[in-house]
Amino acid sequence: MIKPKQKNEQLIEDINSFSSETTFKVWWLGQSGFLLKYRNETLLFDPYLSDSLSVKYQNTNKPHVRMSELVVFPSLLKNIDMVTSSHKHTDHLDAETLGTIFENNPYAKFIIPEANRAFVVDRLKCKIDFPLGLNENESLTIGYFEIIGLPAAHNTIERDEKGQCKFMSYIVKFGDFVVYHSGDTLWYEGLEETLKSYHLDLAFLPINGNKPERKVAGNLSFQEAADLSKIADIKCVIPHHYYLFEFNTEDPENFKIACEKIGTPYKILELGEGFEIIKTS
Repeated sequence: MIKPKQKNEQLIEDINSFSSETTFKVWWLGQSGFLLKYRNETLLFDPYLSDSLSVKYQNTNKPHVRMSELVVFPSLLKNIDMVTSSHKHTDHLDAETLGTIFENNPYAKFIIPEANRAFVVDRLKCKIDFPLGLNENESLTIGYFEIIGLPAAHNTIERDEKGQCKFMSYIVKFGDFVVYHSGDTLWYEGLEETLKSYHLDLAFLPINGNKPERKVAGNLSFQEAADLSKIADIKCVIPHHYYLFEFNTEDPENFKIACEKIGTPYKILELGEGFEIIKTS
């Protein structure tokens, strides 16, 4: 199995030791999970830190065989201010992971697509008003962070009977920085113009692709992620949604080659690795 660059207590020490008034740092926790820290406030994107899917599918025709070790036990994550879930698939809304995180971080805020409120409450067994719901172009501010909801296409832009997005991505503004977390998405019409309008310092984009034979909803391919980042003039892109399950992954080396061929700025993180972002003009 793929071993993290740093894990558990070593990772936590790295997170706790980072302090800056002018920069921020992100750590890849596996799949689509990232922890962002800015001025001692922390935002946790879509964490999946259990083996719940491997257990669920172990005796089926779609086994979720892990490729990599767990990066961090969720019980070790403390001082978390915000957590997101971009949609209701378990690798983005895992009761085992989130239950432990919220138990240890009782004041953490939980950002979800408003369309998923009933589903989230049922899965997490939480109070109906605990999650903070967003829809397309809605925003909320918590501490230093302003979170703005954007649609995601997984595989389509799916809405409920009120027109609210079931699959979402998030723009996050803080200080002089703007970050985009895609959730799971394909490249839908107008996405490149929308992202370009935010002058993104960093984007997290999936690269595992959209292959019907996998029998799961798809994502951007490595080439699409490189192309989208270039067209949207994103200052740096970090790939995600690979190296977790054998049946649904991609080689990040292909993303690297695609980026270098067209001049897309990128950073490929090892599991548990941190990356500090410094503001550029």
